[in-house]
Amino acid sequence: METTNKLKDIKEVLDFLYAEFPQCFKQKDGIKPLKVGIFKDIAARIEGSEKVSKTQVRQALRKYTSSWRYLEAVINNEFRVDLDGNDAEKVEQEHVEHAQKALEESRAKMAKRKKPQRPRQDGRGERRRDGDTKSYKSRGDNKHRHGNKNAKVNAKPEQQQRRSSGKVEPLPANEVKVNNKVKVKLGQALVNATITEVNKDEVHVELVTGMQVKTKAESLFIL
Repeated sequence: METTNKLKDIKEVLDFLYAEFPQCFKQKDGIKPLKVGIFKDIAARIEGSEKVSKTQVRQALRKYTSSWRYLEAVINNEFRVDLDGNDAEKVEQEHVEHAQKALEESRAKMAKRKKPQRPRQDGRGERRRDGDTKSYKSRGDNKHRHGNKNAKVNAKPEQQQRRSSGKVEPLPANEVKVNNKVKVKLGQALVNATITEVNKDEVHVELVTGMQVKTKAESLFIL
């Protein structure tokens, strides 16, 4: 019966990268921003490998470049590194700003998950004991909520969408090519990226931080 040496999870793939390219990939100390286009360099070096696939490497890179340590490295280092640990291109200010924003958002999400929440049933139970107070506050709160909600609906979301998407044009189909620089829509944000692979209706791009992302052609815009 045939056996396979294929690695099974992202942690094992990361361990493979640490061992295979120790001057480039670090677990904790000494992390540096990766050279733009590092995925193609890795793919060339591991061509024919029985341990990892390109898909696994892409997933591992996504995890590696989204860590807090890596984002801090983008903010605090002047140069990126190649697979052998040599200085590559300079980290652009735009990349630093994107890393700062990603780090702040990630930390905010973590803080929100850790924040203890009061049991809702207790609050409801206390209000029921004082019927008049509950009735008065509920009406006041509801009016206040509806007023704010309507103001937000009228003032912000659609205007923000127009501002964020109105200034850019969709990327023409004939421009969806490897190595082309584009803007990719992530949530409500447009982030600069480089196309690394085109596979039918799926497009792989590398963000300015080095993160690998899979998206659709319709999410790409002219830079």
